[in-house]
Amino acid sequence: MLAVIETGGKQYLISPQQKLTIEKIKDVKEGDKITFDKVLLFCDDKGKIEIGKPYLKDVVIEAIAEETGRAKKKIVFRYHNKTRYKKKKGHRQPYLKVKVSSIKK
Repeated sequence: MLAVIETGGKQYLISPQQKLTIEKIKDVKEGDKITFDKVLLFCDDKGKIEIGKPYLKDVVIEAIAEETGRAKKKIVFRYHNKTRYKKKKGHRQPYLKVKVSSIKK
């Protein structure tokens, strides 16, 4: 089984028992159950494909939050030549690691 879900403004191709790093979801702690209802595409074991317009209503993805954290620091450097303008700052994006437990139809 495969499915394409949308979360955090991004799309992810998932399958059961897959571990995945997504954008952080508010008020979710480690060990919590999460349901993804914005399913864009679903493919069952027989190869039958269903495409949502824009979402499928009868497919629900269940996952368990395993870890929250912040990614490695990325440097943001802005520079304009000949004007003595330069700014340097760093950014660490928060993430949530989840394990897909089941795909229910």
